[in-house]
Amino acid sequence: GNSGIIFGVQEDAAFEHTFNSGCEMQVLDNDGHSDGKITKHRAGDLYDLIKCTKETVKPVGEWNHAEIIIDHGHLTLILNDEKVVETQMWTPEWNALVAGSKFKKMPGFATFKSGHIALQDHGNQVWYRNIKIKEL
Repeated sequence: GNSGIIFGVQEDAAFEHTFNSGCEMQVLDNDGHSDGKITKHRAGDLYDLIKCTKETVKPVGEWNHAEIIIDHGHLTLILNDEKVVETQMWTPEWNALVAGSKFKKMPGFATFKSGHIALQDHGNQVWYRNIKIKEL
């Protein structure tokens, strides 16, 4: 299946979909879904922006443990206790990542320092449990 955890989401009429404003940590069956063949679209990737440093996703049917940490713009994605993405948001380098992605024509994408969290679905079965939010 194909899903994701989108963060920094703005509830505003200017943004039709959650992915128009927030970044996504990809949740994907890398082996069974066609997106698994696309660099920066695999499980644990910062979707279409940064590829994982290593593949740590568990096989279909097993639970994965994901963490998204944003501390003063320092973004860390952890999948199954392994740091897989690390970057600094809202810098010239960040802006260049966005400009080189499919989000380049989405005004306001990934510019917000706070927002909602959305669990994405593409019609595939996906389950989430033990969701915890901690303010830093």
